[in-house]
Amino acid sequence: MLSVVACLSCSDVTTGPSRLPTGVWGGDHISLSVTDTSTHLELDCAHGDIPAVLTLDRQGQFQVAGTYTREHGGPIRQGEIPDSHPAIYSGLVASKMMTLTIRLSDANESIGPFTLVSGSLGRVFKCL
Repeated sequence: MLSVVACLSCSDVTTGPSRLPTGVWGGDHISLSVTDTSTHLELDCAHGDIPAVLTLDRQGQFQVAGTYTREHGGPIRQGEIPDSHPAIYSGLVASKMMTLTIRLSDANESIGPFTLVSGSLGRVFKCL
């Protein structure tokens, strides 16, 4: 009887935030790489950096600050200032699927949403 009571009480235990495991996620026009300490994104003619691992709440949602940098075709000129913007990355992870939206904080511009799959490299077209 004691073991039944113990098991019933286990169902009431709530779990806290969880970290997105290291690895790759990809989709159309986006590839996301998670390491132990940061997250890097490659997009069509752009890239993004998040100086942290994504932390998911109990519902699988996340919101984290990072940077988003627009790229262009041709060479990068010496002394060229990157077109970098502060960004908020937000989304939802459910099983092996992720939905991600990027909001540029300084321009109030939204990019996405993107749908990514765990273990996929994605398809990104870089500027030439």
